[in-house]
Amino acid sequence: MEMEISTSTWMMIAFVAGTALSIWKMYPFLVNRTLEDDDTGEDAHNDLVKHMYKVLNECDTTPSSKELHEKMVEHEEFDKERFWRFNLNKLNQLLNIHFAQHPHLNSIEDLHKEAKEQR
Repeated sequence: MEMEISTSTWMMIAFVAGTALSIWKMYPFLVNRTLEDDDTGEDAHNDLVKHMYKVLNECDTTPSSKELHEKMVEHEEFDKERFWRFNLNKLNQLLNIHFAQHPHLNSIEDLHKEAKEQR
């Protein structure tokens, strides 16, 4: 006795196999895990702020934003692998966010004074 599979059954098998293959191929793009060099998260932001305060604490005079960026990147504790995208624009964004979160701070000079007080 020979059993014949209908066309609709073959179409259903092809559809299920195609769907499974598509999900398997797209899965790596759907996984939402943090990358090792991710510098956009809250923990990375906090690490950069701590590092900025440490550098400002070591400065005798208030640096400009460009000087602050150079000193932060050249500092021995700066993680160049994690923050390889850190540039002057990222520093300005970091400063703007920090100023928005702390209304009593308005400039790098205010940050410098606060860093010296936290000593």
